[in-house]
Amino acid sequence: MSTRIPFLKGHGTENDFVIVPDPENAVDLPPAAVAALCDRRAGIGGDGLLHVVRSAAHPEAKGMAAEAEWFMDYRNGDGSIAEMCGNGVRVFARYLQRAGHVSEGDLAVATRGGVKTVRIAKDGDVTVGMGKAVLPEGDVTVSVGERSWPARNVNMGNPHAVAFVDDLSHAGDLLSPPPFSPASAYPDGVNVEFVVDRGPGHVALRVHERGAGETRSCGTGACAVAVATARRDGADPTATGTPATYTVDVPGGTLVITERPDGEIEMTGPAVIVAEGEIDADWLDTATRA
Repeated sequence: MSTRIPFLKGHGTENDFVIVPDPENAVDLPPAAVAALCDRRAGIGGDGLLHVVRSAAHPEAKGMAAEAEWFMDYRNGDGSIAEMCGNGVRVFARYLQRAGHVSEGDLAVATRGGVKTVRIAKDGDVTVGMGKAVLPEGDVTVSVGERSWPARNVNMGNPHAVAFVDDLSHAGDLLSPPPFSPASAYPDGVNVEFVVDRGPGHVALRVHERGAGETRSCGTGACAVAVATARRDGADPTATGTPATYTVDVPGGTLVITERPDGEIEMTGPAVIVAEGEIDADWLDTATRA
């Protein structure tokens, strides 16, 4: 390992990430190292880490290399591995553009949730094809303190429980994962979204992301919320042939989610790179062993 490791910092609607460019997959990033880098006081700080690797160089992505040159090896802020991060994909694409690997237009990004199509627009927004939602059957309940709500089980490549509430303050501090039942619904944990209506086709949310706590935004969560809201409103584009579009306010900004008649979901929003620098490898090694 070199004595200094390049990094960047970016965010999508204030869902922020440490970005580690590593095309040949040469940087060792065990969970403790990721957690140290994402620590907001002792490290760089971030909701998660985007490890930028060529698909052909990563054992989990080699099978996708023919479709997508780049693999988003995404990690949660606690170092755990996640299947997918919608805001992260937008920031990942913005980094590839900044580094000169891609330009405006369409590209493919490999993730543990499959290959995602991305479009970088001239106005700066990035649209991500998020795939299709899966709606597992069965009742789910989430709780905060003495309050409980029925929740819609939505899988966007990662699991979500979407609860409609009267006031976003009812979600509490979201420092710890909201309890849910039955436990069998989410054996690996779940992202929980609390949702209120703002107007026709317009909702707002707060979210507890597993492995990260409350975050300023969650792209897959916004998609799950849009799908759950559409079904609550009696809209199913795959049945009607009419797209359903929702504006979703998150604490860090606004995303626009469209579910198409073929079931594919698109998410559009900003992606910003705010800084770049170098990580001291000796510090990282020490932090990892602490």
